[in-house]
Amino acid sequence: MKKEIKVFDYATQILENIGKGVLLTTSCNGKVNTMTIGWGTLGIQWGKPIFIAYVRQSRYTKELLDQTGEFTINVPVSEVDSQILRLCGTKSGRDLDKVDQLGLTTVPGTTVAAPGIAQLPLTLECKVIYRQDQVLADIDPESLSRYYAPGTANAEDVHTAYYGQITASYIIK
Repeated sequence: MKKEIKVFDYATQILENIGKGVLLTTSCNGKVNTMTIGWGTLGIQWGKPIFIAYVRQSRYTKELLDQTGEFTINVPVSEVDSQILRLCGTKSGRDLDKVDQLGLTTVPGTTVAAPGIAQLPLTLECKVIYRQDQVLADIDPESLSRYYAPGTANAEDVHTAYYGQITASYIIK
């Protein structure tokens, strides 16, 4: 069962949880993949409610997002099992079915093919309306050295910003 919500009534809860980790979930060709994200923005763009998610270009999730243009954001409403966020943030869907491994309960989306995750029940369904690759030369020096340090695996692995129009928002009961 889904209880519809007004997304901006939950803005504080959503934004406070992003820094702790929320899930971004995709579905493509019958396969569900979810990953932990720690960066995101909630707002209005072109008169539409949006969630902007940042995904590194090397991630399997990016491949799926580029194919489908749809995702869900899954936010806890109470304490979440830290193993969920840990595994979804460190393992690739190329190598492991994280949903099966963790015993996550998926709930079919209302407006997108990507499901919600019952264990993180506050759900935003999003359709990509714009995407933009980050440009290293335009990132401030402090952030550049922290997240894209020369000589590290992340040096050239920039993020793509996915602007997802929020097409449904609810809490899974």
